[in-house]
Amino acid sequence: MDTRKLEYFVRIVDSGSITKAAASLHVAQPALSQQVSSLEKDLKQRLLIRSKQGVEPTAAGHTLYRHAQTILRLVEQARIDVAASGAAPAGRVSIAIAPYSMVSKLAPEIVREVGERYPDIILHLTETFGGVLSEAIKNGKLDMALIYEPGPIRGVQFTTMVVEDLHLVTNADVEIGDGETVTLAEVAGQRLFLPERIHTLRQLVDKGLEERGLPLKLAGEVESVPALGRLITAGLGSAILPRSAADALFHEEDFQVLRIVDPALQCKIALCTAEHEPLSESASAVLIIIREMIRSRLLADYGPALQP
Repeated sequence: MDTRKLEYFVRIVDSGSITKAAASLHVAQPALSQQVSSLEKDLKQRLLIRSKQGVEPTAAGHTLYRHAQTILRLVEQARIDVAASGAAPAGRVSIAIAPYSMVSKLAPEIVREVGERYPDIILHLTETFGGVLSEAIKNGKLDMALIYEPGPIRGVQFTTMVVEDLHLVTNADVEIGDGETVTLAEVAGQRLFLPERIHTLRQLVDKGLEERGLPLKLAGEVESVPALGRLITAGLGSAILPRSAADALFHEEDFQVLRIVDPALQCKIALCTAEHEPLSESASAVLIIIREMIRSRLLADYGPALQP
């Protein structure tokens, strides 16, 4: 099995059509079909289902597609690393950042620091709630992610960076708590804007309320930071976030941020990487900078509240 066949196969699956793939690869369609047939013969599995609408991968095809992406990425990275051997790290590094997290506060500093130290590294930043995160990490579409730690997921590993208490973020005019803290029972009396259930933050809140037999008054599922800010400002409900995220996303004079107690709810921000695939030289260099940013910025501002 050679990498060219794998490249052709991935392009066909991405295109959903042998004809479209042949055009983009500048390869004759019969020759491309022959390559797929050869691949199916080598693996003794049918890989594609053909129809008038195009092609779809079989179960075996899906498995090969996932492994092929990893193999092709490793081959490309090997070429880059060999070519750049002895030179400063260079290339593209993709990072996913969880919305509603303190990591968004660090993004400008991370970009600035990477640019100063490694001008040949191009950062690709995206926000994600993690629904397809594990597959993106395993398939090499993302190098790493900084997200709320969801628990074990096969094929990826999590390294806890910080552990932080959750806070109620509400309109400045709402009378609740003692000015610094608010009990979970009081939180249960508030209409809450939360992300959908796939988000780890939502799962932590749901679990905390359920364990105390407290109801959830869901005002709505919101996954837009600007919209969330406007809803809280309008007095339509509250949100639950770590203190660092609340400070990064909202202006202190317009909101009050109260630590949840009795019991406290905690979240973990973790680095997510592929379990069995080492980071490239460029990604490793960026990772070092991210760790430095977390230690020097977040721990400086919230040191007593964070448990690395």
